[in-house]
Amino acid sequence: MTRNNPDMKGFSTRAIHRGYDPYEAPGALNPPIHVSSTYTFPTVEDGSARFAGEQEGFIYSRTGNPTTALLEERIADLEGGEAALVTASGMGATAALLWTILAPGDEVIADKTLYGCTFGFFNHGLAKFGIRITHVDLTDPANLEAAISLRTKAVFFESPANPNMRLVDIAAVAAVAHAHGAPVIVDNTYCTPYLQRPLELGADYVVHSATKYLGGHGDLIAGAIVGPKESITKIRYYGLKDMTGAVLSSQDAFLILRGLKTLSIRMERHSENAQGIAEFLASHDKVAVCHYPGLSSFPQRELAERQMKLPGGMVAFELRGGIEAGRRFMNALQLITRAVSLGDAESLAQHPASMTHSFYTPEERMLHLIEEGLVRISAGLEDLDDLLRDISQALSAV
Repeated sequence: MTRNNPDMKGFSTRAIHRGYDPYEAPGALNPPIHVSSTYTFPTVEDGSARFAGEQEGFIYSRTGNPTTALLEERIADLEGGEAALVTASGMGATAALLWTILAPGDEVIADKTLYGCTFGFFNHGLAKFGIRITHVDLTDPANLEAAISLRTKAVFFESPANPNMRLVDIAAVAAVAHAHGAPVIVDNTYCTPYLQRPLELGADYVVHSATKYLGGHGDLIAGAIVGPKESITKIRYYGLKDMTGAVLSSQDAFLILRGLKTLSIRMERHSENAQGIAEFLASHDKVAVCHYPGLSSFPQRELAERQMKLPGGMVAFELRGGIEAGRRFMNALQLITRAVSLGDAESLAQHPASMTHSFYTPEERMLHLIEEGLVRISAGLEDLDDLLRDISQALSAV
């Protein structure tokens, strides 16, 4: 198997083999972990050429490392992008990208619903430095057309959105943004490239919390950016090197490479379990509403089928009885673990209003469509029957 074998067409094959030739290692099935912080130069002239960008090669692990470089090549390939940059966290990826492309006076248009820390970075971070943050309901592209301006330098959204599962039509929003010269950034953490490839739908950049499904085992923190090669190079040497220092370790890069090998079969199982959980919840008399793209009752079902391969592993629902009912349900769970994060082998449940989105004010949560009683489940890889028994007994405590 060579590094760029043109016969590697399948997603799983590329996730396992792309970019690595065992006989260059020599013969090691798994790529080695490079733990050096710095790299030597054959001559002063070689060192100078590398610093000037005239010669390929590693300088210092803050800007690149053979192990992280392999992971970047593989993630870029799976997302269908020219290049990728891996970082020490998902927020590190978002921050490195936006610090690179924005300047004081610019505007970011973001969807109304965002991951809590992204909302915090935008409204409590970027806004302090003269960047205007405008939240728009991007489920209707006409809202973007009405809001976009010459100041708009980025359009940012998640699809599905964390935690309420709202979808955004990536192609339609990208068409509006590009007509005004604004790049589109999609957080693809919930889907991974196995279920959805935003770049193929018109997005300019994809960001990930690789902590989640890409790693897949709850044992690391990491992020990734995918986009045009020239832009990724700028982000590497400015947003990462100078502004954030959010450097991924080679050990964690190795673990994500390992996680990618099973990504496709894990996402199939996550989706299968989530579908079963959602159908059970949607039919239960104690559940007011269940939000899951695979349900026939999901308002954006047609869009989900058009831009997602499968509905994914995340389920959100609201219990009759509101926030108190949600707390009783959460505390009664025995198999499903009460914890934030997602994409692990273990099923996880969390209450966004008191956990991941707790630093929104109640008024902000209402404005951004996050109900106080909403419960979010990340469907793991356990046997579905065991998960449903746990959910059923927890509902009996409500």
